[in-house]
Amino acid sequence: MDPARSRPVDHLDDDDYPAYTMGRAADMLGVTPAFLRAVGEHRLIAPLRSKGGHRRYSRHQLRVAARARELVDQGTPIEAACRIIVLEDQLEEARRNSCP
Repeated sequence: MDPARSRPVDHLDDDDYPAYTMGRAADMLGVTPAFLRAVGEHRLIAPLRSKGGHRRYSRHQLRVAARARELVDQGTPIEAACRIIVLEDQLEEARRNSCP
């Protein structure tokens, strides 16, 4: 085995590994593929593309999309939900960087 290639089991704990197709991701979140495309268009998540051009999502991206779904389910427009999550993440990052 080529040492430059990682073994498949190396990806089991990798939250950023793009393991899920759009259909599988949508099923897991209980949303439509259009919802996933929309959160991508609003730059909340940026799925990786397979060699064939298909979107692939990581567990981390699915958690972010699930946060957006919660806000949308509460009546927040999708564009606003995406912006809220970006701002929440920026605030959390600023807090982490300012604490000794």
